[in-house]
Amino acid sequence: MSKDIKSNFLNPDEQERYQKHLTLKEIGYEGQLDLKNSSVLCIGAGGLGSSVLLYLAATGIGKIGIVDNDHVEKSNLQRQIIHETNTIGNLKIDSARERIKKFNPNSELLTFAQRINPNNALEIIQKFDIICDCSDNFGTRYLINDACLILNKPLVFGSVQGFEGQVSVFNLHKNSPNLRDLLPESPSKNTIPSCEEYGVVGVSTGLIGVLQVNEIIKIILKKGEILDGKILFFDLLNMNMKKLYLKSDQVNKQIKNLSQFVDFYSYDECSEKNNEVNKINANDFYNLYKAKPNKIILIDVRENEEFPTSAIEGSISIPLSTLRQKSDLEFIKKESLIKEVFTICKSGKRSEKASQILSKFKIQSRSIEGGIEKVKEILSN
Repeated sequence: MSKDIKSNFLNPDEQERYQKHLTLKEIGYEGQLDLKNSSVLCIGAGGLGSSVLLYLAATGIGKIGIVDNDHVEKSNLQRQIIHETNTIGNLKIDSARERIKKFNPNSELLTFAQRINPNNALEIIQKFDIICDCSDNFGTRYLINDACLILNKPLVFGSVQGFEGQVSVFNLHKNSPNLRDLLPESPSKNTIPSCEEYGVVGVSTGLIGVLQVNEIIKIILKKGEILDGKILFFDLLNMNMKKLYLKSDQVNKQIKNLSQFVDFYSYDECSEKNNEVNKINANDFYNLYKAKPNKIILIDVRENEEFPTSAIEGSISIPLSTLRQKSDLEFIKKESLIKEVFTICKSGKRSEKASQILSKFKIQSRSIEGGIEKVKEILSN
């Protein structure tokens, strides 16, 4: 499948590692070689991507690509099992790469520390045989879908929300359906709950990710019933499962370039990172802090174990990882009626994200540039 030089043998480590595959009549030695000579791109190294990447490596996929520009946060660890506590703050692609290298050194890894976008999508996607969509927003899903249509790449789709999940295969053959046959138009902002309003149980991302890899394996081996023209729905809370059939409309295949449907790619329901943040430099904050201490509420968004170190007098500890909790938001909103809200962290990066989150809940705040390090420097002078 891959245009790279193909291997015609398994090394001794691979033969031992994949022994259970080699004894399966559906895989065997030739099938394992097909897996080894295949390449898969995983777009997103979060909840879905974690289980997808681990099982791609365990399966013996020869070349694995990872696209993600996000960093590991503590709140990710409940479902993003490829990452660990000691990788908090690291790029997700770096955390995932190191885990996979320890897990299976036979897989070649290509990482892209960037968000997939209309400018890089075709260049990245064309390098791989199969594309696995592990993104978390509709804009990116449409972009991936359209790039796969242009490049004739099979797309394995997965999504989760709460206890529910869906998985399907798009664009496998000339007459296969694609995402636009399922959702001709992107859902409007007011019909989709925001990232703050819904959660996800960790096992749902694990299950859907595993099912995505299962479809990838069947595509490579050309075995079994593939979810081409079908979408599988899971409700893990009630243990219900149903399969719906999807028809292909040629109108939804008429995509020549990614500039045709830019509006489809512009809506990201989790785009709090792209919102403008009100900021204040440390000197101006210091002047307000000294002049009107009773008119200020200072939220320290570092984690609990960091707070005892260098906390500003009078600040309140509400870690970024728990900021969306109803009790914390209600407290901050009540205080914001009579006080000006400021967010602070060690250097200013996490406080920016905190202010973005607060703005989603109609709470005005200002992030302190330079963070505690800069404020402490001013206080010591």
